[in-house]
Amino acid sequence: MRTEYKMTIAGLERALPLCKLNDKLYIAGFVMFGDIELTEACARELIKLAPEHDVMITAESKGIPLVCAMARQMGVNKYVLARKAPKLYMQNVVKFDVTSITTQGMQSLYLDGKDVEYLKGKRVLIVDDVISTGASLAALEKLVNAAEGNIVGKMTVLAEGEAADRKDIIYLEKLPLFDNNGNEL
Repeated sequence: MRTEYKMTIAGLERALPLCKLNDKLYIAGFVMFGDIELTEACARELIKLAPEHDVMITAESKGIPLVCAMARQMGVNKYVLARKAPKLYMQNVVKFDVTSITTQGMQSLYLDGKDVEYLKGKRVLIVDDVISTGASLAALEKLVNAAEGNIVGKMTVLAEGEAADRKDIIYLEKLPLFDNNGNEL
């Protein structure tokens, strides 16, 4: 059985490990943490495709290095982060629940009340590393809508499985799903 999937992302070759989701389905694990070259290249390519926006938002945690690199490359000094847990410094927190393909069980995303106020009336670009089922994306959309922000785009490095067929997201590459023998579905 094949144990990795080799692909080109933002002009860079990478081998992604195949990870068992269940007895019949495997996904290719895409993690930018620690890969500065890949993070910077993906940020650069996404910026080229990004619609006009006032602020970017991402969910904790894998989207953080990407949105940070994008903001830095665009000369922007702020982005908004939806946290997986409320922190002591957060006040007037807004919460939405999400079930992600890579996280077992229910998960929640939280916005600080200051970020809710900041998003109000702004053109918001949602950024993530991978969109698969769209559950995390939907939670981010709910958070932005609750903050009365105007979503102008949804971007990701990789669109996994059926997400690649969506017309409402911008992505760099398609990422297939795999059967239990490592064959693309």
